[in-house]
Amino acid sequence: MEKRIDNYYEKKLVEKQQRLKSAIATLGKEEYLRTLLDEVDAALERVATGSYGICEECHEEIEEDRLLANPLLRFCLDHLSTDEQHALEEDIKLASQIQGALLPPRKMQLYGWDISYYYQPAGAVSGDFCDLVKNEDKRELFFFVGDVSGKGIAASMLMSNLHAIFRSIIDAGLSINELITRANRIFCESTLPESYATLVCGRAGSGGAIEIINAGHCLPILARKSELTSVESMGFPLGIFCVSQYTTRTFQLSPGETLLLYTDGLSECVNKANQEYGIERIHNVLRENEHVSPEELLHAYINDFQSFQEKQKQKDDLTIMVIRRME
Repeated sequence: MEKRIDNYYEKKLVEKQQRLKSAIATLGKEEYLRTLLDEVDAALERVATGSYGICEECHEEIEEDRLLANPLLRFCLDHLSTDEQHALEEDIKLASQIQGALLPPRKMQLYGWDISYYYQPAGAVSGDFCDLVKNEDKRELFFFVGDVSGKGIAASMLMSNLHAIFRSIIDAGLSINELITRANRIFCESTLPESYATLVCGRAGSGGAIEIINAGHCLPILARKSELTSVESMGFPLGIFCVSQYTTRTFQLSPGETLLLYTDGLSECVNKANQEYGIERIHNVLRENEHVSPEELLHAYINDFQSFQEKQKQKDDLTIMVIRRME
């Protein structure tokens, strides 16, 4: 484990230790509190001796995403007891259900826009961020596609954090720039120094105008009359710096024109021949299916992606969103 990670866990364990001592002083020496305090004390001892985060059975590192969820762990996944394995399976199942409930409707037609998206975790939970939020007063739609650092449960926790941040501040009437600047600061201050998220954040108005900011994410693709262009608008990913500047791009979509967003689970997927799916293939599928519905375009991507994978197990989370100005 890197030293800065150990320092983070030590700080959290000390905070938990102090809270437990206060609870015991108030409530008395309840057995469950005393047992939990003993576990925290033992974890702090492992930090002091340099053995924290190391499995006591095989002496390999415990999975970081599991430590983030429970800093008292002493064993890696391969050496859990049967009861612990069942409990973990239930936790992952619940996390998957919660994450699924955070997703917006898969298909939406609103304010002159036809939007569909595909969201497929590589495992039980995903680190991809996808959301659609409507503003009925102004007849506009906010859209988000992003990818947080890490894998597994830890990444899904970051994704949920990002979802909560945007949902909590989006009604404040902020500009796109102010929205992402404030979200970046909150995300930076509430996560580990190693955590970050790439993100495309946009607002689609009922008249066809789109404002968009790209925080280190894959470049969106604009399809206009068979001409494909990447939307250049780059800034640092969220969480890299607590104070960061972003550039807003604004453009107008005419009826039938399309904006495509995706995560690197599509563009950087590698097949058995070690070939990358790549931007050119993304362009080709879009060009060949530009005039079909957003839902049909998604199906074209999914079919092409699965053909490219050649029945390999999906290695990265995948999100594709199609935004079409309605005729």
